[in-house]
Amino acid sequence: MSAHALDKDLDAVAAAARAELVREIGLSGAWDTDPRWRPVFEAVPRHLFVPYYYAAAGDGNERLWRDSPDPHTRERWLRGVYADVPLATRLRDGELVSSSSQPSLMARMLTELRVTDGDRVLEIGAGTGYNAALLAERLGDDQVTTVDLEPEITDSARTHLAAAGHHPTVITADGTRGAPEHAPYDRIIATCALTTIPRAWPAQCTPGARILAPLATGLIALTVRDATHAEGTFLNTAAYFVPLRGTEPPESPEIPHRPGDHELLRFLLTLTHGTLDPGNARALWEEEGRPGRERYGVTITDDHTWAWLDDPESPHTWPLR
Repeated sequence: MSAHALDKDLDAVAAAARAELVREIGLSGAWDTDPRWRPVFEAVPRHLFVPYYYAAAGDGNERLWRDSPDPHTRERWLRGVYADVPLATRLRDGELVSSSSQPSLMARMLTELRVTDGDRVLEIGAGTGYNAALLAERLGDDQVTTVDLEPEITDSARTHLAAAGHHPTVITADGTRGAPEHAPYDRIIATCALTTIPRAWPAQCTPGARILAPLATGLIALTVRDATHAEGTFLNTAAYFVPLRGTEPPESPEIPHRPGDHELLRFLLTLTHGTLDPGNARALWEEEGRPGRERYGVTITDDHTWAWLDDPESPHTWPLR
């Protein structure tokens, strides 16, 4: 065993914890429409991708890691790895710059990506490498490319992937530009929050390709018609991700709180980049029957990208920067 291998007793804990996580994800319904993802999550050990993470502790953060000299800390690390929660994996000056996403949300996103055998997938945001490993386990290493802006992230992702027996293409580059050297792609999935969909992505896709990305605290699913045109609607779930590096999320005006509607109004204001003031947003939301995320969509053309309510030609449209 390598110096980083788990204690023998923790190996058994890891196997049991992974089985329990898979059971939890199954109960959430995340892969009801594509149960082929279940054996993928059973096969890929998350602990190989998260050798350490930061847990909230009092006014700060506690670093839990697999090589702690304290066996109780090692067990806490391992049990936390297999909890169905996001894990903070990189902090810079106290700010979160990279994380391992909540496994049930990852399962939902991978299911909604609607891959089929032979699909070529581009992942924007390598993170720990865990999501790329799941894709590679399902489709094969040669079908998966993952890109991240920071060398320290891509370097560690390669190391984690190799430890798990996978070697997809890992590129250090600006994800907004895609990875044209390995195009075309049948699917693109982003694991970082965006303020718009880069036009470079549809241009690197095959006709009929699917793009799934976090946008405005939601998940937009776009169908690519051709190199300059893609369109689709949001899923009905909330999704919060670390922003794409090199960008900053837009600031939304403060919204007076009412129980049950604050979160969807925040989505609307974030989607519209503050072009709607809180009063007008609330009035629109009430008049239109308190629409959830699934009634909103996005259209990309060669010269314009916009969000809309119910229909691309509706009176309620907003440009995306």
